[in-house]
Amino acid sequence: MPKPSNSEIMMEQNPSSAASEAYRSLRFNVEASAFDDGIKTVTITSAARGEGKSTTALNLAFAYAQIGKKVVLVDADMRQPSLHRTLGEEGSRGLSGYLSAYCSMNEIVQETHVKNLSVITAGAVPPSPADLLASQEMVLLLEALKRNYDMVFIDTPPVLSLTDAKIMASQCDGVLLVVEYGKVKRNVAKKVKEELALAKAKLLGIVMNKISGQAAEAY
Repeated sequence: MPKPSNSEIMMEQNPSSAASEAYRSLRFNVEASAFDDGIKTVTITSAARGEGKSTTALNLAFAYAQIGKKVVLVDADMRQPSLHRTLGEEGSRGLSGYLSAYCSMNEIVQETHVKNLSVITAGAVPPSPADLLASQEMVLLLEALKRNYDMVFIDTPPVLSLTDAKIMASQCDGVLLVVEYGKVKRNVAKKVKEELALAKAKLLGIVMNKISGQAAEAY
């Protein structure tokens, strides 16, 4: 598979950067939770759009693949999918096609240019994404992916605007919440936590994103 020219994998573009080291640290923290609690499926979401959840999901998946873990990244944002463009993969056959019984799991899993990293694109935009994610087919797909991969990362829409993320969070072993530094207010963050608690999701942690060097030192 050729390497896409518009890759957003910062760990690949600049592996010695502070951002790359932050993703390695995130991998270590998730690994610690995974070792203790048997976590293999992780939903990655945010409170609102534009906070960097998809970039975080992609780089975290790469960080795992880099240490020899067999990883699959699933684009479950079937309303505004992006991973097929970022990775340069074919996007017409994807998650929505499988959940609608148009194609098999073998047809939707694609290898990427990154060793050990596979991807399932979102596919064509369906009329009711939430219903597909809540289906028994999605449960069976997650079970199959857990058998075949060391880690399964699910990129979803934001929590507050749609039910999709809560559905996936309830089905996965854990959830990572991506928060843009200085953007999300305390009451909004509290609301997100409440929504995830109602979904009986296990919050693994919060990823602070888009922090300037000066703010990071102060933090």
